[in-house]
Amino acid sequence: MAEGERQPDKGMLDRSEGFGERLLGVLLDRAHEMPPQLIAPLIAEEVARVGGRDVSILLQDYGQQVLVPLPGRRLMVGEPEPIDGSPAGTAFLHATPAEVPQSDGVRMYLPLLDGSDQVGVMALTLDALDDNDRRLLRRLAGLVADILVTKHSYTDQFFLARRREPMSVAAEIQWSLLPPLAMSVPQVAVAGILEPAYSVAGDSFDYALNEDILHVAMVDAMGHGLDAATMATVAVGAYRHARRADIGLSEIYTFMDRAIAEQFGPDHFVTAQMMRLNIATGHLQWVNAGHPVPLLIRNHQVVRQLAGPTTLPVGFGGEEPQISRQLLQPGDRVLCFTDGLIEEHEAGEEQFGEEQLIHWVNRIEHTEKGVRAVVRSLSHALKQQRGGRTTDDATLFLIEWRGGAADHLVVLE
Repeated sequence: MAEGERQPDKGMLDRSEGFGERLLGVLLDRAHEMPPQLIAPLIAEEVARVGGRDVSILLQDYGQQVLVPLPGRRLMVGEPEPIDGSPAGTAFLHATPAEVPQSDGVRMYLPLLDGSDQVGVMALTLDALDDNDRRLLRRLAGLVADILVTKHSYTDQFFLARRREPMSVAAEIQWSLLPPLAMSVPQVAVAGILEPAYSVAGDSFDYALNEDILHVAMVDAMGHGLDAATMATVAVGAYRHARRADIGLSEIYTFMDRAIAEQFGPDHFVTAQMMRLNIATGHLQWVNAGHPVPLLIRNHQVVRQLAGPTTLPVGFGGEEPQISRQLLQPGDRVLCFTDGLIEEHEAGEEQFGEEQLIHWVNRIEHTEKGVRAVVRSLSHALKQQRGGRTTDDATLFLIEWRGGAADHLVVLE
């Protein structure tokens, strides 16, 4: 106890269990040993205790087009809900509850947030709704999200619900390798998307927030199919290993380069971009190993490319890379992408190109809010503009630096 602080008088504290604590406590106490298939009926029972009915758990499909209902006892399983233009999609994309009046009450859509990653949406109907209901159901949805993420690690049930078409072996590998598609804290937010979702092979990304440093890597392994997925797996694994050894960006490049060369030989390579962002100061550093140059977005417009010295792709034994630097302003965004976005073209015709990419970035930055909504809309719009096809992997990763601090989150009011 800090000097000068008084020991609370335990006799004055009320430790009795209220209704809300009992409701959430039952779910928390039982979830530890609950088989995945019994989570659904327990959630339905919890909602019924507050007068709710017609419960649905909606999970995002891998293509980020719809929210699909999770099958389960006592859950209402209807048609998938489109993410665009539906109350469920609004709750999902903007991480805010949506309420829709109906003839028999109010249909409520609650975002399922694991940390800040949107897992999906929980929908339910109540006869009436007040602020106490909203507070309790919001907390219940947060606990449900945590349970779904925990159970996801040892069941295929949630994966199968999210899969809307057959998935290649290479894509299975890549999806198992990824961190959450989005992450948000007060100082920084990130979001990524892979195309084509069900057959992606050589593209991947990784990130980690360690103290005040956000670490980011994007890789694009040569080739297609299982060979490319294997190379990307080794590249990301080597990146994580080197990052966790707390070495510099140049040393990380050298470690990844050696890992790819030793495993696959001199004729194989991976383009890569490794970044470090100090989320307290906005200082961004990066190493570019043969990768497309990122874009700096300020006030919802691309202001310039983050060009700088490059080195050879990972696996080709390039010289020690030079580190590029940029001081970001609060609200700045950095967009990283792989070459599949700009090199798509019909036989004998011009490539899609960076000018069109920048045009669509500027357009969507003014119509969407939040990094996840921007990345998703941008990826889908670019695919449509490329003729609705992707002959190469096309990956986007967006970073937004907000500045500020998060210490207020540890203060109990």
